[in-house]
Amino acid sequence: MQQGTLLSGIGSFYTVLDGDGQRYTLRCKKKFRRQKISPLPGDEVLFTPGSGEEDGWVEEILPRRSVFIRPPVANVSLLLIVLCPEPAPDLLLADRLLVRCRQQGLKSVIVVSKGDLDGNLPEKLRAEYSGADAPVFPVSAMEGRGLDALREAMRGETCCLAGQSGVGKSTLLNHLLGLSLETGEISRKIARGKNTTRTAELLVTGGLRVMDTAGFSLLEMGEVMEPAMLKDEYPEFQPYEGRCRFTPCLHDREPGCAVTAAVAAGEVAAPRVERYHQLLAEVRKTWKERYD
Repeated sequence: MQQGTLLSGIGSFYTVLDGDGQRYTLRCKKKFRRQKISPLPGDEVLFTPGSGEEDGWVEEILPRRSVFIRPPVANVSLLLIVLCPEPAPDLLLADRLLVRCRQQGLKSVIVVSKGDLDGNLPEKLRAEYSGADAPVFPVSAMEGRGLDALREAMRGETCCLAGQSGVGKSTLLNHLLGLSLETGEISRKIARGKNTTRTAELLVTGGLRVMDTAGFSLLEMGEVMEPAMLKDEYPEFQPYEGRCRFTPCLHDREPGCAVTAAVAAGEVAAPRVERYHQLLAEVRKTWKERYD
């Protein structure tokens, strides 16, 4: 058996890339259906190549380091959260994605596109997310500015772009990978057919590995979370743990809260904490209704 990375699945056929850059079209063993496991783009697999007109087979799916259901992808290690001046940045979405990244053990960066529309936005975001363990990369895909630094951050990772509609994810993807096609055309070229249903595909080119997928913008908070756990997904809160009057402290409205004091002192960004309170209210509601 050989080892490779699953790039895409079309119907009952899967495309797998081995370590030498060779692509194989394979079928999947029925045992995965019995085990209720579906092969996903990004999966590391063991496979047996076909011979002659015989199809090869995906034999084993190796343990996943991360997995998402919507969109269905595996082993993403770096999420690029794309924001821009227009449309106005959806920072609540960005915060949701950062929480999900930390839950899954993913790295994250914030990419600011269309920098010509507001040159001050990157610095505003750097100030707001300075403690969030999410570096900010300003780029201009059309002018080529900032792309080399972003590519360097992406090397060695399996990446996915996320962000609201209209922020330029497709344009950025094309310029990062040296392509000139629309995202749908990229997918059709790889699938070798115009009438295929696409969920996600892993593009491997120029030393980069990037998921071509829709749907990360719709990412929800994930599984039901105990409200006291949400604060643990905010790195900027960690220096203040154990310094609040009450334990546990959710850093909401409790008297003597060290995070609230840090906001008043300008040590933690107030807008980031305000959005944390919004997400906390959602988590509390979901937790309360978990048995309904």
